[in-house]
Amino acid sequence: MRKFLKQYTPFYKNYILEIILGFIGILLVAGATAGTAYAIQPLLDDIFINKDEEMLYIMPVIIILLYFAKGLGTYLQAYFVSYIGQDITRIVRDGLFGHILKLDYIFFQKIHTGELVSRIINDINRIQRAVSNSFAELIRESLTIVALVGLVIYRSPELAFYGLVVLPLAFYPLSLLAKKMKKLSFKSQESNSDITSSLTESFNNIEIIKANSTENLEKKKFTILNMIFFKYNMKAVKTNELTSPLMEILGSLAFATVVVVGGMKVINGELTTGEFSSFIAALFMLYTPIKRLSKLYNSMQDAIAANDRIMDMFKIKPNVVSGALTIEEEISNIKFSNVGLFYDDFEALKNINLDAKKGEIVALVGDSGGGKSSFINLLPRFYDASSGEILLNNININQFDLKSLRDSISIVTQRVYIFNDTIASNVAYGQELDEVKVIEALKQAHAYEFVSKMRKGIHTLLDEAGTNLSGGQRQRVAIARALYKNPKILILDEATSALDNKSEEIVSQVIQEVSKERVTFVIAHRLSTIKNATKIAVFKSGKILDIGTYDELLNRCEEFKRLHNSANI
Repeated sequence: MRKFLKQYTPFYKNYILEIILGFIGILLVAGATAGTAYAIQPLLDDIFINKDEEMLYIMPVIIILLYFAKGLGTYLQAYFVSYIGQDITRIVRDGLFGHILKLDYIFFQKIHTGELVSRIINDINRIQRAVSNSFAELIRESLTIVALVGLVIYRSPELAFYGLVVLPLAFYPLSLLAKKMKKLSFKSQESNSDITSSLTESFNNIEIIKANSTENLEKKKFTILNMIFFKYNMKAVKTNELTSPLMEILGSLAFATVVVVGGMKVINGELTTGEFSSFIAALFMLYTPIKRLSKLYNSMQDAIAANDRIMDMFKIKPNVVSGALTIEEEISNIKFSNVGLFYDDFEALKNINLDAKKGEIVALVGDSGGGKSSFINLLPRFYDASSGEILLNNININQFDLKSLRDSISIVTQRVYIFNDTIASNVAYGQELDEVKVIEALKQAHAYEFVSKMRKGIHTLLDEAGTNLSGGQRQRVAIARALYKNPKILILDEATSALDNKSEEIVSQVIQEVSKERVTFVIAHRLSTIKNATKIAVFKSGKILDIGTYDELLNRCEEFKRLHNSANI
């Protein structure tokens, strides 16, 4: 709890005015609550017992003012405290999302998307309640308790002792409940992440689910996860709600004692009926904020558990560290020298040596899992080589600024990424939008023919994942995006796999033309895509078996012949 408060306290220095106004509201609520209890004494003694007519007109005004102050205070507190909480969680959510985006590519391959979504949305929402409402309620209820405790002590110190002695007795069981609540909250949040992951996976794979008629299977899997989540939530509810009966039982013992002792004092004339009634009212009112405070402490454990999950994410640091050099000039040569790559204990690349020069098209061929994509992923530093070095213009690739390096590279993969935006914005993604350049890139990618027939042309809004385009159309938009960037290094990883033969032939010609001004790497299985490559590297089991032209390899490389004959190129 102390760690949580210490972490979020620095945020509040940016909300001085809002805190002052919210605190005024809290003071009004606490003061009006204590004032209402205090007003019972003159109401009973002066009006009903002493028959004071003047007080008959004064007390209604006082009551109206007290409840007006309480209503105004409640509004001020609710609005300004909510503003502070919403803004703090906005800042934390922005920071968490920005931090996650900067983590290594391999991080995203090891964690479920739903887990990330759950931490950014659900966990931070739980914190929002704590840093706004819970903090405000903590202060408000504490001040209300202080005011009411002061009133009961003022009315009768002896009765106050009997009425308040239960508070220390309640501390130990309440602390045990709070610890249990934190554990249950953490498990509940983990279970919530599992549900989010299941939903994300199902919706992303809806095509294969429909094709295999596995809707019921997926529903059963989801139902199991949902039931686990339900059980954790009910355990949390059961634990949290135990605070009320605990306080009720202890409070009843104290109240019974006060009735006996206080009643004797009224009978003996030591207290007036109004004073005793005011004391009883204050004591009744006092147990309400105490119960709220105990439940609040339990609910804070939920926020603390969520915050622990968020802090775990912030503790993860990228292993791929940016260099300082920027790429200003053209990349004239790329050299892989004895490069090796491990994924945990799996050796993906072994002793890779390869040179590529500006104007060359380097084709990578081999069976699936041979290391081609791993090789490609080293260029934008999605991973860092485990051994050896990669040189750009004879400078180690690790010395370059990551943004500068990746700005120099365009990648088109078999899996096409389309954003819920216009065609123009998709093509110019990450770059300044120039409509003339967009159209030129679309023409180069053999995509403008179908785009121009759309009612809004390049301003046509694409659905999520580009579902209002065919597979081939989406791939051509992706190729146009790569060409729009005018990269120094162009990487095509099965980029023409979804194109028909005619379009694939045209795009191959485009690749031939645009490769003159850059270094181009192509992973492909189609013969037409690699036949005109400057050189071809044959991959197998993480190694390069041979490098040469199409004709050279066909004459001397058995693995290349096998791939050729089996139509794997």
